[in-house]
Parts: sequence; structure tokens; C-alpha cells
Amino acid sequence: MDTTAIKERFVRLKPLLNERQRRLAAAAEAQSLGRGGISAVADATGVARKTIARGLQELATPDASLGQRIRRSGGGRKRAVVKDPTLLADLERLVEPVNRGDPEAPLRWTSKSVRKLADELLRQGHQVSHNLVASLLKELGYRLQANRKTGEGSTHPDRDAQFEYIQAEVKAFQAAGQPVISVDTKKQERVSDFKHNGRELQPEGDPEVLHDFVLPELGKVAPYGVYDVTHNLGWVNVGIDQDTAAFAVASIRRWWECMGQPRYADAQRLLITAEGGAHVRLWKIELQKLADETGLAMSVCHLPPGTSKWNKIEQRLCSFIRQNWRGQPLISHAVIVNWIAATTPKTGLNVECVLDTQADPTGIVVSDEELAQVTLQRADFHGEWNYTILPRPKPTDTVIL
Repeated sequence: MDTTAIKERFVRLKPLLNERQRRLAAAAEAQSLGRGGISAVADATGVARKTIARGLQELATPDASLGQRIRRSGGGRKRAVVKDPTLLADLERLVEPVNRGDPEAPLRWTSKSVRKLADELLRQGHQVSHNLVASLLKELGYRLQANRKTGEGSTHPDRDAQFEYIQAEVKAFQAAGQPVISVDTKKQERVSDFKHNGRELQPEGDPEVLHDFVLPELGKVAPYGVYDVTHNLGWVNVGIDQDTAAFAVASIRRWWECMGQPRYADAQRLLITAEGGAHVRLWKIELQKLADETGLAMSVCHLPPGTSKWNKIEQRLCSFIRQNWRGQPLISHAVIVNWIAATTPKTGLNVECVLDTQADPTGIVVSDEELAQVTLQRADFHGEWNYTILPRPKPTDTVIL
């Protein structure tokens, strides 16, 4: 049976027909062929035999109730919430646990992003995607809300050149097997049941009501982050006193002792990329002490003015910490440490977090004589941004012959 003409007609008409029309057109062709028509049309058009048979039934007994409908009422794939009656309830429990801070809440220390919600629902046995989770949250009246960040400062004429210089230094250190870290301190956070800026999924029109005042007895914390660029590892030192240059270098020291030295046992140099602050004398004095203690040459590259958001640690660590605790009250030091340590983006980042209870006094004055003792070598390109502090020779015992 020659079905070439049927195939040609169907190819031309197919883009113009809906599901029901294609079924009826294939059935009409099969009916015109008589015996064996269903098989012949199925081979020519690719329409299933059962579909063509259903079309023949509709041609024989037209259903006037369908009107312009393509399917009968109730036809088509059922919605996920119909096939999985517990899906919505489980999703709501994840988004807003009954008891905030409940240790048994699955997302206690993780971000409530749609992807992480989808991952948790999959672990519970639900068949969902992050797109489906986003749709369901919209139906439930949840929205993501955020504050607007102001623009950056003015652009330095050597901005791009400084970024190229930093990139070249990073590649050179990595090629030599030397450690490269990006450092930054997050803004100080108040420890209290205080309204915390950020985004969180909440029922629309029903935000959580928190305090709008400071509890002085709980104080503030200053999280200082160190990001290992080569190995995608994060370290955060949570200070409970002042955010000073001495605290910054102390955080780098703790990172080196706990994470850096075991991984870079043969290191001779350390490259630090940081925001501005080259003018801070205490920073250089403290780095000199660290260089003397470790024997490492401390190379520093500061980002050009107004480019803080391009600091590697901001993109790879701090931004994920903000996502993880967005909209959550930071009620204690333990809560803060747990939120930070549980930051686990899909980039594979691992984060360690410790609490630093040491006092960091302010108002330390560095004299010109003290600054002159720093063995600082400035780079040829913007030496105020790029420099190396060498370890000073250790005094040797006098040998009497």
C-alpha cells in the first residue's frame, strides 16, 4: 500500500494542527484506506495505532460536549501536587519550620534557595525540580525580597591594569605551588533577636516580627574571612571585639596555623589579595610580625578603589554566607558560627569557622621609626598597592671562640 501521498499531506498539515486535529486527520486517512489503514497511516505519519483507533471512534460517535476543547475535562498529565499530596505540606515545613532554630529542621543551617529546597525534597522522596519549587512557592504567596545596594565609588584610571597585575601574580604563585588567599572582613553584625537585612521566603504580607533595638550586653561580631583561591577553601574568624588591622592579621595567622601550613608545608611566600587599606600602618607592622614568625615573604596586592565587590572572597565566600543567613536573627555566637560553617554552595566550597574571643584594642599609634623597621619592597607598578614584606633575619646567638 503506497502511503507516500499521506505522508506528504501530514507533514504539511502537522504544524497547523493541534493534538485533537492531528488525531482526527490520521483517523480520516485510515478510514479512507479501509482494511489495514490504521497500520499504514501509523507507519506514514508516526501517530500511534491506539491514537488513530481513538480518532476513528470519535469520528464514528462525535462528542458535541467537547466543543473547542482539545481533550475531555480531566485529561492530560496531572499536576505534581495532585500525584504527590504531601508535597506542598513538606515544602511549607522546609520554608518555615514550626520552631525556628529547631535542631531537627532539615534546613536549619542552609540557604532556603529554590535549588536547595528542591534537593531536600528529593531526599525526602518527592520528584521535583527547582523550577517546580519556584512555581509552588509563588502559588503559596512567597516572595524573595532584598535591599538595594548603592553604587560603587569612582573609577581609577589604572583599575583594569591593576586587575591584570593581580591576575598575573596569582597565576605565578599558583604555578610555583605557593599559597594565594583573598581576605576581607564582613561588616559587623549585632548579636540579638534583631531584624537582619537580607532576603527570606516569607508568606506575602506576613513578615516575621523581630526586635528593632540593640541589646548592648550581646555586643557585635566581626567575621573576617580568608579564602584559599587555589583549593576553594574558606576560613572565617569571628571576632567579638573591634575590627582592626591587628585582628585582620591575627585572622590570617590563625588560618595559616590551622589550614594553610598543613596544606602548604613547603611554602616560602604568601600572596594576599585584599581591598584598600595600604595606608594603614598597623597592617604593615602586623604583617611584618607574621612574616618573622612564619618565615614567609608576605606579598600583598590591594584591589583598586571602588572595586570591593570584585574581591575573590566576596564572590566565592561572603556572598554565599549572606545567602545562607539572609533574614535570620543572629541570636548568639554559636548560631553565627554554625550559619557560616554550614555555607555549602554547589561550587564545592568548604568553610571552617572559629570564634575569636581575644581583645583587639583600638587607637594604636605606629611611629615613623616603627614603620621604618618594616622590610617592605614596593613593586614597580603602583607600589602603594603592590608590595612584599620580607621576614627579618632572626638574631643568632653569639659564639665565643
